[in-house]
Amino acid sequence: MKKIFYIIILILGFNDLLATESKIIYKIQNEIITNIDIKNEYKYLLALNNELQNLSKDKIYNISKESIIRETVKKNEILKRFKSLEIDENFLDTVIKNLYLKKLKLSSREDFIIYLKKYDLRIEDLEKKIKIDLLWNELIVKKYNSQIKIDVESIKKEINNNELLITKKYLLSEIVFKIVSNTELNIKYTEIKNSIEENGFENTVLIYSIADSSKVGGNIGWINESSLNRKIRENIESLNVGDLSEPILIPNGALILKINDIKQENKKIDIELELKKTIEYKRNILLNQYSQIYFNKIKKNLLFNE
Repeated sequence: MKKIFYIIILILGFNDLLATESKIIYKIQNEIITNIDIKNEYKYLLALNNELQNLSKDKIYNISKESIIRETVKKNEILKRFKSLEIDENFLDTVIKNLYLKKLKLSSREDFIIYLKKYDLRIEDLEKKIKIDLLWNELIVKKYNSQIKIDVESIKKEINNNELLITKKYLLSEIVFKIVSNTELNIKYTEIKNSIEENGFENTVLIYSIADSSKVGGNIGWINESSLNRKIRENIESLNVGDLSEPILIPNGALILKINDIKQENKKIDIELELKKTIEYKRNILLNQYSQIYFNKIKKNLLFNE
């Protein structure tokens, strides 16, 4: 009961930063974003990451504002390409189940509904947001899938060479950020490390990361060492649990990885399964890069007024 009361106080406290009456903050094409939309986005982000409450109100406001802007830009583009925001219900249920089981550690959909009520949210609110993310991903796949080139033979060769060796897995989180020069890279990296010390990793993800994983604390799950490209492997192979990688240059920005856990197993690798997982991982990295490039392009071309 105390926790529920504390969450209500947090949400009410955030109201101090926003007028109680509805006020238009942005206009994006024919869509408007109000102070109420920003407040609701805060409740949504807080439900996914309780650590958000430890930031200042100004930072919370900016994170919530940028998050709802990203969603609105994506929705605007999706509705140009799709007839509606509807997707396969079974697929949607699977995504939601993974969210409450793995991210929030809840045991059932009913528990999840009760959990959302603590934040004055309905599961329908969350479903709408997830639909936008899933349809955006579908749009990116349709647009760029034919441009993705993966050296399958090279991956096969590397897996075969390591067939009987100890396999290593990393539980990783990421921060992806934009840079325009090497000088900015070093400055930004120092700034991000300082923010992690002050605000924690998951809050820093919300502040700085432009990746779609930012809403779930940057978490990208367990990744086999053999699935990582050489540049990333060399960067993280000597790191311990809790360590951060050096910044890794990627198209349109840079990447920082956090090592959340490490597993080592001595067993024969299922070559076909490992090949499939590695191809999927590398494909997702490229699609994420195309996603950010395309997002920046369409946002730049939208009629955008404050």
